[in-house]
This record gives sequence, C-alpha cells and structure tokens, in this order.
Amino acid sequence: QVQLVESGGGLVQPGGSLRLSCAASGSIFRFNVMAWYRQATDKRRDLVAALTSGGSTNYADSVKGRFTISRDNANNAVYLQMNSLKPEDTAVYYCNARGSGSLWGQGTLVTVSS
Repeated sequence: QVQLVESGGGLVQPGGSLRLSCAASGSIFRFNVMAWYRQATDKRRDLVAALTSGGSTNYADSVKGRFTISRDNANNAVYLQMNSLKPEDTAVYYCNARGSGSLWGQGTLVTVSS
C-alpha cells in the first residue's frame, strides 16, 4: 500500500512562506484527488486545498490567493505553497490521497507566530 509522508512544516513569522511536501512511496497517478487538510488544536480536520488528476483545484475560502497546491506525478509528490501566512494558519497539515480508498499521512506541524 502506498504511504504518504509530509515534510516542510515549522515555525514561521506572520507574513512568511512555507512549502509543504507530500512524498508517496508509490505512484500517485492512480489517485483521482490529492489534497491537503489541516487540523488546529481542538478543531476538526478541514480541507485546505484539493487537486484532481484533471487539474481542477478547490481551496478553502480562508486560503484562496495565498496557498497553491500542485502535484508532480513523475516524482510521486504533492506540494502546498503557503504565502502570507497568518497565525490562524497554525495547525497540523495532512496530505490525503483519494482513489478507490483514502490514504493519510502522519501530518506536519505549521506554527505561525512572532
């Protein structure tokens, strides 16, 4: 079974940028949707951005214009470029792959604080 591993999280000041990566242990070509979710402390896990195999994207209203999702099928990777970060973006970010089933990574923590 394909496994997903996120990286790139860390501490960043408000207004800063981070790029999250999701590396898959196998081909992501068969997954119809690759997505990023986030979960803040004591909050539910919410969709941040999704990208279909056909190239359609969907973003949470709170990140539109600041975050960009992309996928690299050749390298079995998905990325989330996050710009103009705000304290409310602080959360654990999870990579998700959807096809016949749904796979999750272990998450990477993003902390936006001065």
